[in-house]
Amino acid sequence: MKKAKLFKTIKGKLIFDNSQDIAILKDLTRRWSSAYRYAYKRLLEGMSEKELRPLLMRLFRIDSWYSFCAIERAKWLIRSRKELGLSLRKIKFGGEKIFRKLQKRHINGKAYEELRKQWKERREGNLYSIGQAYFKGNKNLRIEVKDGNLFLRINIGTRKYIYARITSKGREDEIIDIALSGMAYSVGLSLENGEYHLRVTAEEKLPPIEITKANGVIGIDLNAYPHHMAWVEVDKYGNFLSYGEIPMPELSHGNANRRQHFAWDYVHKITDIAKEKGKAIVIEKLKMNNKGKRGDYSGRKNRRIRHEFPYKRLVEMLKITARRKGIEVIEVNPAYTSIIGTLKYAPLRMISKDIAAAYVISRRGLGLKEKVPKNYMEFIKSLSLEELYELREYIKEQVRNKNLREAHLRAINSLIQSLESESERVSKPLVGTSLNTQGESLNLWQVLKVVGLATLSPKASLRNVSVLKKLLLLREAFTKLLRSKSVETSDSEVSLRDLLLKVRGETRKGTAPVSGSGAIAYG
Repeated sequence: MKKAKLFKTIKGKLIFDNSQDIAILKDLTRRWSSAYRYAYKRLLEGMSEKELRPLLMRLFRIDSWYSFCAIERAKWLIRSRKELGLSLRKIKFGGEKIFRKLQKRHINGKAYEELRKQWKERREGNLYSIGQAYFKGNKNLRIEVKDGNLFLRINIGTRKYIYARITSKGREDEIIDIALSGMAYSVGLSLENGEYHLRVTAEEKLPPIEITKANGVIGIDLNAYPHHMAWVEVDKYGNFLSYGEIPMPELSHGNANRRQHFAWDYVHKITDIAKEKGKAIVIEKLKMNNKGKRGDYSGRKNRRIRHEFPYKRLVEMLKITARRKGIEVIEVNPAYTSIIGTLKYAPLRMISKDIAAAYVISRRGLGLKEKVPKNYMEFIKSLSLEELYELREYIKEQVRNKNLREAHLRAINSLIQSLESESERVSKPLVGTSLNTQGESLNLWQVLKVVGLATLSPKASLRNVSVLKKLLLLREAFTKLLRSKSVETSDSEVSLRDLLLKVRGETRKGTAPVSGSGAIAYG
């Protein structure tokens, strides 16, 4: 398997000595942009690259390499739109939003002309040339160093060139290193407000990975709320060593450039911690859910959180920064990390559910598996069908969020089905993580989440789970509660919610529950 390559892009601006060179470049970018759009449409129609390349050269008077680059960029755009699920036919070169504004004509006069100029620049002001090692850089857009200054040599025809000076806000030395290295680099030009900007992209030379999971890892929960990054350090055996949180308030407001600046700052902080401790990094391999469907919060608030939080970009930044610092990054299956952390480690260690989730992530990165605690197993085995029927009706009435309600009901219905189909109600657990019921698998962590957490806090996740500590630690007290339940049922019905509320009441008051108090109604 080929090693993944990491590329870096450096932005800059072109400065010309005379207006004539600018006019020549504008004509070239107009022709290349037209060739790019034409190539995109012909590729969709099924024309072969072999036929298309000479056609672009003849129609738009560009050389063979510019034609090749136009085809490659068109192919990239097709792939990109397919991955994003966007229409290949309905595309507006120059910008969809600007085109719609111009089409509706909600603005007039000078503002309209400025917007039209911006759209035209985006549509006609582009030029791109792919680098090749054979050319020791780039054939058509070549960076040259003269007397310590940077220049871009632009091929405008057969052995005809114009030159422009490059400025790059303190990154000129990096561009010089790329130009003198002889490595391949690609250059793209774009016209913005009458000025040409460039982007130089080259493969990055990376240090070897020296920090691995041999000494332990740092698990990171990037999905933590409110905007912060939760992390936990463990040794190579998975033992808890230290933890912390990195607040990320700046990711919730401001423009894209501002958020991106702070995002880089945050990932540098966590990678510096990993480097200092000599630990690899473990993160979840997550796909973003549809806004508002799942998570700690529901509805409008959750949609706002997920919209503001640039999660995918933050993950990529973290992986890139860690790789540049020689730190191994391990991605693990995210299934039930939050649930396991909430139910098992948060009450046991008296830590937040985000820290607990990071702990589960770190242990999973070391290949360790999580077993359901024995007391929780006893809790599940004590369930009755009547209690689950009652809980199901309670969830239907209390949980307003449709998707959260459906998730709870699916888990309850699966458990009810398993209990109805088994004479012994619950079969022997498999490695402490699932129940096998007539060929179907029930995830115990999901069951515990519903019958435990959803009972105590149906409308949102229970942030303070200290009430569950007694179920985990006090074996005798828990057994007493179960026994008191069976005794009380002879006189009055004691529901599942009663049992959990007894545990919560004992935790708060430090006293034993009052027996014979009767059932506590749901709601």
